[in-house]
Amino acid sequence: MRALDGAAVAAWASACVHSLEVLRPTINDINVYPVADSDTGSNLLYTMTAARDALLEGGAVPEAGQALAALARGAVRQARGNSGVILSQVLRGLAESARGAAEVEGPGLAAALVHADRVATEAVARPVAGTMLTVLSAVAAAVGDGQRGLADVATVAAKAASTALEQTPQQLPVLASAGVVDAGARGLVAVLDALAGVVTGTAAEPRHSCEAPPAPGEPGEPAPYAWEVMYLLEGVAEPQLPAFRRVLSGLGDSVTVAGDGSGGYAVHVHCADIGTAIEAGLGVGRPRAIRVEPLVTPTPLPPPTGPDRAVVALVRGEPLADLLRGEGVAVLSVSGGGEPSVEEMLGLITERAVGHVTILPADPRLTAAADATAGHPMIGDREVVVIPCASPVQVLAALAVHDPARRANDDVVAMAEAAAATRRGELVLAEEESITWVGRAHPGDLIGFVDGEVVLVEPAAKRDLVATGMAVLDRMLAAGGELVTVLTGASAPEGVARRLAEELREARPEIEFVSYPGGQAEAVLLIGVE
Repeated sequence: MRALDGAAVAAWASACVHSLEVLRPTINDINVYPVADSDTGSNLLYTMTAARDALLEGGAVPEAGQALAALARGAVRQARGNSGVILSQVLRGLAESARGAAEVEGPGLAAALVHADRVATEAVARPVAGTMLTVLSAVAAAVGDGQRGLADVATVAAKAASTALEQTPQQLPVLASAGVVDAGARGLVAVLDALAGVVTGTAAEPRHSCEAPPAPGEPGEPAPYAWEVMYLLEGVAEPQLPAFRRVLSGLGDSVTVAGDGSGGYAVHVHCADIGTAIEAGLGVGRPRAIRVEPLVTPTPLPPPTGPDRAVVALVRGEPLADLLRGEGVAVLSVSGGGEPSVEEMLGLITERAVGHVTILPADPRLTAAADATAGHPMIGDREVVVIPCASPVQVLAALAVHDPARRANDDVVAMAEAAAATRRGELVLAEEESITWVGRAHPGDLIGFVDGEVVLVEPAAKRDLVATGMAVLDRMLAAGGELVTVLTGASAPEGVARRLAEELREARPEIEFVSYPGGQAEAVLLIGVE
């Protein structure tokens, strides 16, 4: 096939429905994220069927752009579940890219898939690696903006999706624990396989390419721990959408506000408070077609192969976050001096396939955010413990003594004691004039802190970062210590940690010194003494 026209789009829609109908039981069985409610296959089938029916009800559509627009409208209006809403945005992105086109050739399809990736990702408040969006991004990267023919683009897209699907268990721990690929991503692969089949004329029955988790011995009747709230929202002004998304994100997770391209939006959220989720929509527009379904876990996840607990960290600065990720720690990196959203916090916790989560926040504001989330209803029956840390150096000290082989409570106590026993210092550049315990500070002066108290102010004219760092270290080491840890900030001069290590080695050769790039914006140097 050289190009997609309206008839080819209709044939693709029908092929998608057929594939999803065949795969529905398998996709339902492997549905463990964001909640194991065994309905992802059903939601994808319902959404795609509604899209196909909307196209067929309008009669023959000769143009590809018009046909894709009809699919998108039907999908957005009838989307079911988080996966269905994302699928509707994939179709919307294809339709927007092909608007006004009688036919879609290879380059047009590649551009449409790239645009679909952008539209679907923008609709989701917090994209998660290892899901439909990850697979869609892999497809967009594979097709690029080259000049391939239609068959080549469709084949490359299907192959890239299949390859990305196989990687989802390595990206999302809850999938790895269950031994399955992502259910929504499996449905997206079926949709792209169907497209390749229609274009190349080699359509075949979809294969059941993934295993379902074992069924429980005695299924019970679990009570819902939260609710899936969905509705269509009309009459909302676009400038109100960011605040609306933030409100929904504060209620729960899997937040999606997906536009239909003509001023309407499909809203989706997993939350514990149905009324507040609907009231949020009433505050900005007119909700209709409201659907609420219980979120339960009819198929328990298999027990993890390792300890049933995880340690996660909240930090500022990508270099520090990368350091911790390299050590196998799950990290949420928060930019600037802000706080993570409730949905980001819930994601950090609920994406772990464990029953006990210990959170290490790197400063008081992050600690407050972790404390506020620890009791959120969306956490379910997980046990969440927050170890308050006043500095990233205390997070590093806590992780240094973390032992997964210990009992959870003993491990928490050990990490808390290590964090509390670590003295912390900071070197900060003054941004405005202020009065401190040791004198007046002017903009550009270097201020030294020990355990939160100002201990010296170095005037900008005589500023020497290494000398001031040594002065702070001397005060800290006066009370004893064996290990000094330094994190360099984003504004730290290159080589400052090495020079500080040389000075310390000469003055106190018995002290061990380690340093890492921290990337924090608020301090030039962060110092820990253990």
